[in-house]
Amino acid sequence: MDLNLGKCCGSRSAKKESWRSVLLLAYQSLGVVYGDLSISPLYVFKSTFAEDIQHSETNEEIYGVMSFVFWTLTLVPLLKYVFIVLRADDNGEGGTFALYSLICRHVKVSLLPNRQVSDEALSTYKLEHPPEKNHDSCVKRYLEKHKWLHTALLLLVLLGTCMVIGDGLLTPAISVFSAVSGLELNMSKEHHQYAVIPITCFILVCLFSLQHFGTHRVGFVFAPIVLTWLLCISGIGLYNIIQWNPHIYKALSPTYMFMFLRKTRVSGWMSLGGILLCITGAEAMFADLGHFNYAAIQIAFTFLVYPALILAYMGQAAYLSRHHHSAHAIGFYVSVPKCLHWPVLAVAILASVVGSQAIISGTFSIINQSQSLGCFPRVKVIHTSDKIHGQIYIPEINWMLMVLCIAVTIGFRDVKHLGNASGLAVMAVMLVTTCLTSLVIVLCWHKPPILALAFLLFFGSIELLYFSASLTKFREGAWLPILLSLFFMIIMFVWHYTTIKKYEFDLQNKVSLDWLLALGPSLGITRVPGIGLVFTDLTSGIPANFSRFVTNLPAFHRVLVFVCVKSVPVPFVPPAERYLVGRVGPVDHRSYRCIVRYGYRDVHQDVDSFETELVSKLADFIRYDWHKRTQQQDDDTARSVQSNESSSESRLAVIGTVAYEIEDNLQPESVSIGFSTVESMEDVIEMAEAVPTTTIRRVRFALPEDSYEDEGSSASAEADAELRSELRDLLAAQEAGTAFILGHSHVKAKQGSSVMKRLAVNFGYNFLSRNCRGPDVALKVPPVSLLEVGMVYVV
Repeated sequence: MDLNLGKCCGSRSAKKESWRSVLLLAYQSLGVVYGDLSISPLYVFKSTFAEDIQHSETNEEIYGVMSFVFWTLTLVPLLKYVFIVLRADDNGEGGTFALYSLICRHVKVSLLPNRQVSDEALSTYKLEHPPEKNHDSCVKRYLEKHKWLHTALLLLVLLGTCMVIGDGLLTPAISVFSAVSGLELNMSKEHHQYAVIPITCFILVCLFSLQHFGTHRVGFVFAPIVLTWLLCISGIGLYNIIQWNPHIYKALSPTYMFMFLRKTRVSGWMSLGGILLCITGAEAMFADLGHFNYAAIQIAFTFLVYPALILAYMGQAAYLSRHHHSAHAIGFYVSVPKCLHWPVLAVAILASVVGSQAIISGTFSIINQSQSLGCFPRVKVIHTSDKIHGQIYIPEINWMLMVLCIAVTIGFRDVKHLGNASGLAVMAVMLVTTCLTSLVIVLCWHKPPILALAFLLFFGSIELLYFSASLTKFREGAWLPILLSLFFMIIMFVWHYTTIKKYEFDLQNKVSLDWLLALGPSLGITRVPGIGLVFTDLTSGIPANFSRFVTNLPAFHRVLVFVCVKSVPVPFVPPAERYLVGRVGPVDHRSYRCIVRYGYRDVHQDVDSFETELVSKLADFIRYDWHKRTQQQDDDTARSVQSNESSSESRLAVIGTVAYEIEDNLQPESVSIGFSTVESMEDVIEMAEAVPTTTIRRVRFALPEDSYEDEGSSASAEADAELRSELRDLLAAQEAGTAFILGHSHVKAKQGSSVMKRLAVNFGYNFLSRNCRGPDVALKVPPVSLLEVGMVYVV
């Protein structure tokens, strides 16, 4: 009886604590997720009534706009994002790249190089459902069959990424400018014209200058500011409804939308470019999902943000329905009571800064993801918080955004042009999300294609309506996000294309293992003390840059490690599964291969911690390998296995708290390779396009700290002596120092290549590589330990 009562009380307290943590996350999400969305009432009505339509005595225009705003907020952020898109998460992560990686894990459409079957053994490489024959849909087969669709899908993702970058410079401009424009009610037109722009630019400079401190230093005030702003606009909205037009609720009827379009016709359709600004920032709910959770974001929007925004817009509409000849242009501040004007202006400026901060941080995050997947030139990424994952700062991007943001503010000088530019960027991102989510519905959730088509047609038609209205404003500001996205897409595609071609060149020109094993004193080659870390994109074979290194400098280190730092299509790789380690050649050669796997949101280690952990993993692998060999001593096949490993690479083992091996079994008859010759099975493993089967041999061999002293108790004296000798060599090499051997590449197009390819490779890629961060900076290699090997790639 007492036990059951205790269990019941414990269950209630756990549930209470769970709800308390969810509500706390929902409160914190206000400052990070909803800053941009909550400040949209500042400029929606002003942008809508800028030129296309006029506010008449009949109130049909204001009622129609209010109806459009209500149903747009209801259908897109509430129905589409909160109840559907947020469920398409990738291990709790959201955003464009999360959808892309989710699709790539279920369908073989990824264009990432050095893919391995063993990546599918990662615990975060989970599928929505186990692969079965009945899930092999016609859509999946069609996507896998046509290679041009793989490129088209990547271009679609890059388009969404470029529009997010464009939004990252437009949102701060329109948010701060709209907030500061509240000064126009207290200043003459002449003074206002020369005050708003300088104040806006000063705030923007301060905002971007403080980015290197990180949002965690001022993040604790973000949520209270947005909460205060939401309560403020909802309270003012409720006051205006009661004071001016209690019957404004009738505008929520969808019939007013049709009456609005019937009366205004083309001009009404063009004014939709201003109405769509009411959902600016809705994409942040999905993009920032990884920082919170589904329940927290759902609760915050459904029960606080959504009602507050509806009350704010209804209050503005109620005020405007009774004020047709206002002395000032239609805007947010005319509906604010005079006694509250200055406090509301101060809170609005603070809220605009919070909303701008969220989109700037999101821009840093998505560029970091693009860089990790080989789709963006290398930039310096600084992690501003040791405790909060994902808070980063990119100096080059920050100052570039600041310059462009100030230039846009000075160049456009009004909310109308800024709104046109921002609206097109917002709708482009939402269209990309709709297309990718429809693919997730049929490919990952295994729902009927008709359901995915219904989702695409319903929400896609709404977003296309707004997108087409934005395109009509091409000459009035909408050209800017198109130009920016075209510029960034060219950069990203050229970088990604040439990176893939470089990998194919490395794969075709790698040298055999026999060449490495033949190097010795007889050829004048000496082994010097220390550890040589040869960085390469290859997961098997000896890279050509190492052969060039040995040819020009006939010596290499006593302990040689071929390191491949690669990205896998998952957000995070658990630390215990990060390192894949194996031998290259026989034991006495002291050569190893280490594959270090990162997800697209993982934090890359500093070189000191990386070097220390790498040596630790090598020591663990040596112990594990000798333990395995000792167990196989009595087996008749053990000698043949060891003799085979002396002339080839051994199987890679995941070295964590528990070591286990990965065996890659392929179906050769279904493998499609784009090269004329394939040197070895390792080539097939790297370039295979068919769906492989993965066999994981888990070895229950723990690696505790105190097990290092009793190796001789379970192994022969000879094996124990060899084990200790290998560990001593590793320790001595570590004490002698570590050298990082990287390739310094120059790429040029093959003879007979097209003009576009020569321009992209010879000029575009080489210009980017000369002016972006080098691989040593990206890998955080100290200059004193760096050895660069010049390589010319002909692709």
